[in-house]
Amino acid sequence: MQGFSATFLAPNLNSIVRQVQEGTLDFVLLKPIRSQFWLSTRTISPWGLPDIIFGSIIIGYAGTKLGLGIDDYLISTIPLCFSFVILYSLWFMLGSTSIWFVKISNVTEVLRGLLEAGRYPMVAYPTAYRFFFTFVVPVAFLTTIPAEAMLGRSQITWIVGAGVLALALFFVSTRFWRFALRFYTSASS
Repeated sequence: MQGFSATFLAPNLNSIVRQVQEGTLDFVLLKPIRSQFWLSTRTISPWGLPDIIFGSIIIGYAGTKLGLGIDDYLISTIPLCFSFVILYSLWFMLGSTSIWFVKISNVTEVLRGLLEAGRYPMVAYPTAYRFFFTFVVPVAFLTTIPAEAMLGRSQITWIVGAGVLALALFFVSTRFWRFALRFYTSASS
């Protein structure tokens, strides 16, 4: 997740704040392409690729020690893709708030801090924290559900729930972006 966010999310979504501050978001909004798509996909940073490569090596090594087969890896890609969409949606909504709060460049650090909590299984936390990391800030869907699916411990309801959450958050992030753009005053006004 760290490599994914450093490669694809951070270079694109952190620039939303800068573009609002500098007024260059006007040029993005004038392009004949959806602004959310353009802002989300125009830059890829190679600095996150080592995290992706080494993370994959560690997962592969641990999987061989645990006796996981290729089918276990393939099953875990479904909730992992859902977690990428969830993380993207949360990050994009946080970046969209820069339209109202221009000096919000470090808001994504809060999300990164919460993701650090996802390094540990949810069962390691007390019940109140588990509730918070599952239903308030869905960190459990980002890290624990894909890992449990790989190990064969996840219930299908959690995977379906992750899919529903991913679709819902993506829809909400799109609607939130359109709502935020109503309040964007542009650099020329």
